[in-house]
Amino acid sequence: MNETELADRFEEHRGHLRAVAYRMLGSLAEAEDAVQETWLKLSRADADEIRNLGGWLTTVVGRVCLDLLRSRTARREDPLDDTFVPDPVIRPLTRTDPEEEALHADSVGLALLVVLETLEPAERLAFVLHDMFAVPFDDIAPIVDRSSAATRQLASRARRRVQGATLSAEPDLGRQREVVDAFIAASRAGDFEALVAVLHPDIVLRVDSGALVGGAAASKLVRGAKTVAEQSLMFRRFAPFTRVALVNGAIGTFTVVDGRLQSVTGITVVDGRIAELHILADPERLAGLELPEVTG
Repeated sequence: MNETELADRFEEHRGHLRAVAYRMLGSLAEAEDAVQETWLKLSRADADEIRNLGGWLTTVVGRVCLDLLRSRTARREDPLDDTFVPDPVIRPLTRTDPEEEALHADSVGLALLVVLETLEPAERLAFVLHDMFAVPFDDIAPIVDRSSAATRQLASRARRRVQGATLSAEPDLGRQREVVDAFIAASRAGDFEALVAVLHPDIVLRVDSGALVGGAAASKLVRGAKTVAEQSLMFRRFAPFTRVALVNGAIGTFTVVDGRLQSVTGITVVDGRIAELHILADPERLAGLELPEVTG
């Protein structure tokens, strides 16, 4: 096939490849880079000899992502690594059609991406490709340079860690919205007791403000309803600027002050209360996010 035909065929798979790369990397910019690198590898390959283009592209983007994960040495040495929040994807609340959402990379929850960050690169690859995209272990094994049996064990180990760290979140967006609205109302009113009431007793608050932000706004990991409520009241002045949107397919919030995006929050609702808050407040990374027109 000629170059135009090859480019057209690649574009048919771009959305899928971006979804794979986003789950592997938790970074929108790096995911785009990985997809572009996959295209370059395809353009240099003998495409006419590739029997299953979709499968070939999936394994190639997986290998590219694995190399990127293994090169993240600087962040792994950061003592605040447990505060890392992956790039969120913000969408209007009107875009809630399940079939449409399934086409987007943000159909994977932000909380799950946080858990995936705790996996070793090879574990993450095996889990993402097999459990999320049904790639056979025989195809994954050469990427991680292991036998199929050993690759199966990688995925199994990753699966146990994911299941052990992932909460059973409320699936109904309407119920999520009720809880999030109550949280916002309590924050705006400065009502400490109302905040505690809407928070799960064992709530985890993770704030990623980047390496350059210090003081009260610095990156942190906070546990417990009362402590999280106190943190919320510290930043009460931003509550009037908080709006509701879909953040990685679930109800979340974002805050814009004077036209500048201040933060994006992924929220996990469990049994009618907020159990997890994942806040990205890193100015540099926020500047690269696409912010849709959202009201509410």
